[in-house]
Amino acid sequence: MHHNESTYDFYPVISVDDLIPGERIFIEIDNMSVVLFNIAGDIYAIEDRCSHDDGPLGEGEIEGFEVICPRHGARFDVRDGQALTLPAIEPVRYFPIRIVDSQIEIGVPIE
Repeated sequence: MHHNESTYDFYPVISVDDLIPGERIFIEIDNMSVVLFNIAGDIYAIEDRCSHDDGPLGEGEIEGFEVICPRHGARFDVRDGQALTLPAIEPVRYFPIRIVDSQIEIGVPIE
């Protein structure tokens, strides 16, 4: 699934060295809380908000490419934000990531 990069503004967030595999970091973008995960060296970013009850999602456990909501156990794919299990049915917002000069950049849709 390739996003058309021309529809996103990319913002540098942190250095790639500051997000080691297995770690996560929380940032604020456009009044949204976003969580970035490093899973086996790949970076993924989703909104820190469960689509089921708007609870915080980013603190959840990671299994493979799934984040498990700490409140009700809904699972989401961090690669595209898709809801994988009930009680969630709606996807969460997903943000494309690119690495430029060892800076992690996050893509925000151009309004």
